[in-house]
Amino acid sequence: MRTAVLIVILAILAVFAWLNRFALMFPHTLDLGFIVYKGVPLGLILLLTGIAVSLLFYFWAGVRGLRAQADSAKLLRDMEALRASLDSAEGSRFQQLQAHIDNRINALGSGTSPDVTALNARMDALQRDVTLQLDQLDDYLKRKLG
Repeated sequence: MRTAVLIVILAILAVFAWLNRFALMFPHTLDLGFIVYKGVPLGLILLLTGIAVSLLFYFWAGVRGLRAQADSAKLLRDMEALRASLDSAEGSRFQQLQAHIDNRINALGSGTSPDVTALNARMDALQRDVTLQLDQLDDYLKRKLG
């Protein structure tokens, strides 16, 4: 977009210079304070100075844009490195969690945990109690029904 605008402006200036070439080339006296030039095309000098300044600002804006893109790319690289380190840290936490879960499952499966032993004893007692109640209910029904 900037390039298109610059090309349009330079084209307009070229057309302006071509249409006014005799006025731009008209000789003038140029006084720089310490030296005086006679017969200098002052309009052409001003036009060329304006073109040079506009090109200078155009390239300055381009360099500034490149610096902004470089800063953005550096920030993206830093963010990617941070994401990778966070992913690895999260992976190690998941591995620790998996190891802990595996240890708990192995302890539950082998029955060596005090919680598991107490739970197994309680389940055995409840099973005996249910079996006893079912036997009593069976005996009661047999007596009543004959």
